[in-house]
Amino acid sequence: MQQEVILAMLAKEPSHGYELRARLRQALGPLGDAMNDGHVYVTLTRLEKAGLVTSEQATGLADRPDRKVYGLTPAGQERVTGWLAEVSWPKPDLAEFHLKLVAAAAAGLADPLSIVDAQRRELLRRLRDAQRAALAEPDGSAAGLLLEGIVLRLQADLRWLEACERNWTPRKDRS
Repeated sequence: MQQEVILAMLAKEPSHGYELRARLRQALGPLGDAMNDGHVYVTLTRLEKAGLVTSEQATGLADRPDRKVYGLTPAGQERVTGWLAEVSWPKPDLAEFHLKLVAAAAAGLADPLSIVDAQRRELLRRLRDAQRAALAEPDGSAAGLLLEGIVLRLQADLRWLEACERNWTPRKDRS
């Protein structure tokens, strides 16, 4: 998880770690389940050391212990503002799979079609899971929109695998 996501969530209001984690989970829907509490607290500690957040001890109620409440510093607010103004998109890098496929084919170590087929099965499984999760989200939810992006990327990857399959399928001579 990017530190900027935590900073952005703190921009609304100071929060303790558990509250912050719940807000992230609510905003991300099922995608937020992948985050664990420890990661949020480690990130908060790093942000505090970097001078992007401050913390103070909040006195708890009778049934709750004292908690650290985190808030943005001016430097943290500046970082969030800069992050939101960035125009970026994932770079079209060669992924490990692309390199594995080409290397296996070039070295004759494995049949590229079997590698493509195994990857297709995994992508189809992920696509099915993402589609189910997207259908479970209410219309117009931010989490539903994120899941739709995942579904579309997986579908694009599957189309690319079809191109790979065409490339490595033996062609019959047209005599």
